[in-house]
Amino acid sequence: MKVRKCGFGIEGETEKVIDEAVGIILSGGLVVYPTETVYGIGACAFDQVAIKKVYKAKERPFDMPLSIAVHDKAAVARIAVMTPNLEKLIDAFMPGPLTIISNKTSAVPDIATSMSQKVGIRIPDHPIALELARRAGPIITTSANRHSHPDAVNVADAKRDLGDAVDLYIDCGCPASGKPSTIIWLDGDAVEIVRQGEITKEQVEDVLGR
Repeated sequence: MKVRKCGFGIEGETEKVIDEAVGIILSGGLVVYPTETVYGIGACAFDQVAIKKVYKAKERPFDMPLSIAVHDKAAVARIAVMTPNLEKLIDAFMPGPLTIISNKTSAVPDIATSMSQKVGIRIPDHPIALELARRAGPIITTSANRHSHPDAVNVADAKRDLGDAVDLYIDCGCPASGKPSTIIWLDGDAVEIVRQGEITKEQVEDVLGR
């Protein structure tokens, strides 16, 4: 287990930390990293062994699916089937505190989605998270805490819960907001707000013309 401190911008020592984290993710390891909401765990989204490590580290039941982070709209197409509603929501709110659940592509291992044909999609609004997703992604993204424990808003919280199960902790110094992302479920033309966070139901309806 290693902890690396870095700044908010992608330069200097932060660049070295990201290089190290990318190497760990691409070799099947786990990295805790900051997002704009909470600290998350990153692992290669296409590596079934690494995904299993995430479940075990969190003591998370295997029937609870994990979300996947990417760095831009083009990368979403690697993990999800693009639809008009999905594109509208991405254009309006991403990067940002939003998780969209939509139909997955065959590239996404079933273990990540608990055998569901849906996948949770995130484009986090944090430079370190985005850079990790760009260089090593798509990556698993889930809160860096044990199942049923409070979300981690700093590295100390994450270390207390996950300890040596994680190969590298990235500490950017400032705590995450702790405010959850809004979760939206897309099923054809049907749209459901599963959880309202910073992005409101009214904002979503306005973008989708409802």
